[in-house]
Amino acid sequence: MNLNKILLAGLVGGIVSFFLGWIIYGMLLSGVMEAESTNNIARPENEMIFWAMILANLSYGMLYAYIFGRWAGITNWMTGAQAGAIIGLLMGMFFDLLFYGTSNVMTLKGVFIDIVVCAIMAALTGAIVAFVLGYGKKQ
Repeated sequence: MNLNKILLAGLVGGIVSFFLGWIIYGMLLSGVMEAESTNNIARPENEMIFWAMILANLSYGMLYAYIFGRWAGITNWMTGAQAGAIIGLLMGMFFDLLFYGTSNVMTLKGVFIDIVVCAIMAALTGAIVAFVLGYGKKQ
């Protein structure tokens, strides 16, 4: 897989991840996640550091693009969605359960909600990354 294709897929995946997070966490589940947070540690929207959020999501997209393009050869959106869901589920479990065990960030219910959301967002991001990697590929 050529580097330009991986970079493009990573960029698109990062953009998709950013907007999914904004829609899912910022709009659809903002009240739910706030209710399941044990401390009000979230920044108000007008104090969020967008460059850091954008860089985080771009690196997330690049992670999927690199794994799919260099190691796994995933170029089909369905396989990308499946692989993304598994990776997202495991990453969500790792981070959320670690934070739950070591801090007072959110309730156990919030942990499980976030794990499911991580898997869904990762499935969608993985599907898009794989689609971009496979776009124009001869079958």
